[in-house]
Amino acid sequence: MNYNDVIAARHSVRRFQDKEVARDLIDAMILQAQTAPSSKNTKSSAFLVVDDPDTIVALSEMRTSGSTFMKGAKAAIVVMGDTTKTDLYEVNSAISATILQLSAVNLGLGSCWVQVAGRPRSKDGRVPGLAEDYVRELLGIPEHLSVLCVLALGYEAAQD
Repeated sequence: MNYNDVIAARHSVRRFQDKEVARDLIDAMILQAQTAPSSKNTKSSAFLVVDDPDTIVALSEMRTSGSTFMKGAKAAIVVMGDTTKTDLYEVNSAISATILQLSAVNLGLGSCWVQVAGRPRSKDGRVPGLAEDYVRELLGIPEHLSVLCVLALGYEAAQD
């Protein structure tokens, strides 16, 4: 696929086929994301791959809206920024996440960005706390890594 085709084809995918995503594809995506530009070349982005189905279901519960579709994803990548490397860790992480999404398209995968940073667990306050705190506790993420988003991954299912 050429660059223009990749850009044109990228869209948010919230329905996935029941087909595993090979780890070598995810590793290739991460290798590409590690080449992302970053403030003063700090390379402050970090990634955590989640492919355990039960953990993906638990991740889908980080928010009461906007993340529940993740239950159908076959993999997820948690995109984080190292707060000790630069004050622009969030911008750097966003660039890396975008490259991950474009790489997914190029490899025939669908993805959807689920925002974590700054999001409450529920809009109406029924579920207290922040999505980031939930993800951090669930996955054992150290304090110096700020969670920007989780990218749900898989092969796109046909739309009804």
